[in-house]
Order: sequence, then C-alpha cells, then structure tokens
Amino acid sequence: MADDVALSGIPLTMLWTLHNRGSEVKRADAILTDPDCERLYDTIDFDYARTFGKPDGTHAVRSARFDDALRPWLAAHPGGTVVELAAGLETQFQRCDDGAVRWLCVDVPEAIEIRTRFLPPVSRCEYLPISALDLSWLDHVDAERGVFVTAQGLLMYFEPDDVRRLVTAILERFAGVELMFDTIPPWFSRKTVRGFRKTPDYTAPPMPWGIERSKIAALLRSWSPAVGEVTVSSYGPSHGPLAATLPMFGALPVLRDVPPAVVRVSSR
Repeated sequence: MADDVALSGIPLTMLWTLHNRGSEVKRADAILTDPDCERLYDTIDFDYARTFGKPDGTHAVRSARFDDALRPWLAAHPGGTVVELAAGLETQFQRCDDGAVRWLCVDVPEAIEIRTRFLPPVSRCEYLPISALDLSWLDHVDAERGVFVTAQGLLMYFEPDDVRRLVTAILERFAGVELMFDTIPPWFSRKTVRGFRKTPDYTAPPMPWGIERSKIAALLRSWSPAVGEVTVSSYGPSHGPLAATLPMFGALPVLRDVPPAVVRVSSR
C-alpha cells in the first residue's frame, strides 16, 4: 500500500492541520503529546513544507483545547457518544479514549477513505462517509449516555445559512448535548474568499463563514431557544510572540475579535 495521498479542495486541509500538529508533537517543548499523529506525519508521503509553508502549531493548540474540554465530559458521561465532524486525520480518539466512549467520525467519502488507510476503525470508533451537512448522520448517534459533538476546522468552509441549519439541528435534536467548534474572524474569511495564497503551491479554500468573537453568543441565541450556556475563547500559535501576546488579545475589547476562537455551547 502506497503511503502517498491524493486530495484537493477542502479535504486537502486535513494535511495542513496534520502538518501543524505533527511538527508540534516532534518538538521538545511540545504542547501536545500525540504519538499517532507523529506516526501519520512521518508515514504519509507528502511535501508538507512546500505546500503549506512553515508550521505554527495553531492546530495543535486547537486540538489541546478540545481535549481539555472533552476529557472531563467523558469522566462525567461514562460510555457517552462523541461525534467528530470533519474527522480527517485528527487523532483525538487515540488521545482521549477512556476505554468506554463510543466515537463516530463523520467526513466526506474521500476523507474517510484516507482515514481508513492510516487509522482503521475499531469497535468503539466507527466511520460514516457523508458530509456533515447531510443531517442523516444524526440518526446514527446513540444519545442514551450523553452526546458531545466536535467540529474542528469545519464550519468556516460552509455558507452562513448552512452553519445555522447544522448547529440548530444538533442542539435541537439532543437534549443536553455539548457542541464545540472553532471560528475565524471576518477579516480572515474575506482574505480566503479573495484567494489566500499561503505558499506559491497552495491556495487555501474559501472560508465564507467568519464571525467576531464578541458576537458569537448572541448569534447562537438568535438561532434557537435550545441554546444554553455559551463559552468562547481565543487561540493562536503554540510558541513565539503571537502565543505570548494572546492573553492581551483576549483582555482588550479592541483586539478581542482579531484571533480565531473556540466555542462551546450546550443545549437546554
């Protein structure tokens, strides 16, 4: 079996995030421990640096934030179900598996094909090859012991109406569900829609949904009465000046809407 991959468009971004996470976990001062990610990064035959440029660890920070939220939830919901939308080559199941969780990875067929090659499904981690916008995936979720839905690096690629439809469907389908996703600010959304050429060999796909951090909670509540608690925090690179100044961005209203954000929302 060849260790190369052939992807384009949005599915190719799974290698962009793998580049940032894989480079991070190899560092002596890594903020994320992830041997499976390192294995994938070393195994897949792909010129990451030429395509995506210098890694910044941003996606490792995002993964760590999601882990920090999920692990306490798993402890409080033994045998609960985690739904990972746009699973790609994310290895959160491998990092957080407590021996009881039921995990469902949802992604488009070409992404699931690649994931299956390098991360075969197991009894408590099943794969569903459909788009997150195909709401039939909701019928595959066992909600008896609680549901936690994650969407890393996904919603920004959808049109705003599709984001609203997906988010409200999740919150209104499962009582007490926890939904966690990340957002980009409008300035970066506009940049990608115009054509963000990250390197001479790679132009990022358009990301039409961007929102200011300060407006997220109000927007979610305007979508559905099912919205309960909403928490929002900024995130950025794992090391360097931008990482060091991130707390300042969160503290100052004038800067709060500049970085990307992680959102966690529960349903009533």
